[in-house]
Amino acid sequence: MAVKIRLKRMGSKRNPFYRIVVADSRSPRDGRIIEQIGTYNPVAKPVEVKIDSEKALNWMKNGAKPSDTVRNLFSNEGIMKQLHESKNQN
Repeated sequence: MAVKIRLKRMGSKRNPFYRIVVADSRSPRDGRIIEQIGTYNPVAKPVEVKIDSEKALNWMKNGAKPSDTVRNLFSNEGIMKQLHESKNQN
């Protein structure tokens, strides 16, 4: 089973709100998820990003691949840097 960390769209028309979720890559975008690890609100000023970094790191260490957008969010929050530092220590 290929596991992805990606965005699940919520909110109303023209007012998107996203949940950062861990899901099977074969499931639809807004379909069944395994776990929710954060939120992303691009409409708010400033943009709101809340991520449980421990859960995100744990999933990526176990093989979950983030989507391109989620990878950018993780980089901005410093999670990708933590992941690379932990891999270099081992």
